[in-house]
Amino acid sequence: MDILERAAALVWGPATLIIFSAAGIYLTYVSGGIQLRHFGECIGGTARRFTQGGGSGGMSPFQALATALGGTVGTGNIAGVTLALALGGPGVIFWMWVAAFIGMATKYSEVLLAVRFRERNSSGERVGGPMYYIKNGLGRAYRPLAYIFALAGALAAFGMGSAVQSGEIRSALSTLCTAAGVPVGDGFPLAAGLIVALLAAAVLLGGLKRLGNVTGLLVPFMSVVYLAACGAVLAANWERVLPSLVEIVSGAFEPGAALGACVGWGFRRGVFSNEAGLGSSPIAHASTTERDCVRQGMSGVFEVFADTVVICTVTGLTLLVSGAMDGGDPTTARNACALATVFGSTGAAAIIAVCITLFAFSSLLSWGLYGERCCGFLLGERSLTAYRLLFCAAALAGAVVNLDAAWLLADILNAAMAAPNLIALLALSGTVRSETRRYFSVSHRARKPDQAPRQRPHR
Repeated sequence: MDILERAAALVWGPATLIIFSAAGIYLTYVSGGIQLRHFGECIGGTARRFTQGGGSGGMSPFQALATALGGTVGTGNIAGVTLALALGGPGVIFWMWVAAFIGMATKYSEVLLAVRFRERNSSGERVGGPMYYIKNGLGRAYRPLAYIFALAGALAAFGMGSAVQSGEIRSALSTLCTAAGVPVGDGFPLAAGLIVALLAAAVLLGGLKRLGNVTGLLVPFMSVVYLAACGAVLAANWERVLPSLVEIVSGAFEPGAALGACVGWGFRRGVFSNEAGLGSSPIAHASTTERDCVRQGMSGVFEVFADTVVICTVTGLTLLVSGAMDGGDPTTARNACALATVFGSTGAAAIIAVCITLFAFSSLLSWGLYGERCCGFLLGERSLTAYRLLFCAAALAGAVVNLDAAWLLADILNAAMAAPNLIALLALSGTVRSETRRYFSVSHRARKPDQAPRQRPHR
């Protein structure tokens, strides 16, 4: 365990966060400041496509975005923000905003490339992601990076996506039963794991269309439930919202050692939350029926904004205005205390438990797609059924075993995914620049916002 802890600390140390930031700054330059100059179109244009239907061989643009958000919006948006606030102070929220701003360009670039260099598999489905834009966009010399990413992604999905999320669901369901006065016996972890595994199998074995339908309903529902609950706390403490925002900004620049902790935890939480640069969510975006790579890339900007700027900020503000951070362990108990100011202790515990359950299950489903796409790249489409069954078995195991080692292994494997992805993003930055310029040309400015431009054929 000590070896894993040291390895995880090394691969996700300050140097890694600096590399992520530097790549994001460079891609901001390459994309012409997409998240600043075209922010309105990134947000508004994506919102207008929520009702756009899908088609054969893929998800609708909204379903692809929802699946990607299902992977990024997780328990870290609740417990992770609480921990960051406890260790870095209110100013961490500001640095999360900075990390999100930089990460928007990174996410835009990797989603653009995923759509630009995707392929169709033997089932006629659109498949893409870092392994494909490395394979199709770069020379043979880069091919090993594609296999490194795919192997790390296929293995990371068992930990990060399956076992860990199932463990979070089991813990949340136990809390929910306790809040409702239902006794929890020794067989509860196994029963919870079995339920999670069966539900996951029902979705994942149904293929891409069923997954898109489920995430397209689940992700908006869970987001609205959580934001509505936090919004009630903010409304009840409206007079403290502005002072808390001032505290966030002023706390971001406190001198001394506190500044280092604030910046470090802010960037760490921002990167971990929106996963910009990790290369995971582009796999979901590549499944869309959207033809234009830039337009789907702008959905990546929306994804980071929704995950970090909206949900994480709302979590932080709810904790600050309610006074829930004044003492106690930095766990979801703090979040429950915040909601308890409006909903009471029992209602708050139930809301947190339900939200964590939904957040974790959506992450499990999304990572199931990521893992099987990586497996399909390595071993072919015939391996997918076996992989899906093993993934569901890992969900069962995750509910009944200690997950400390799984968390650490997932962190290490995530770093192994990020390294080849960031190399590919920098190597293909010219494609990002040329495709962005194509889309935002004079001819584009003359057409309606949702009218797709002509695009060079891609795989």
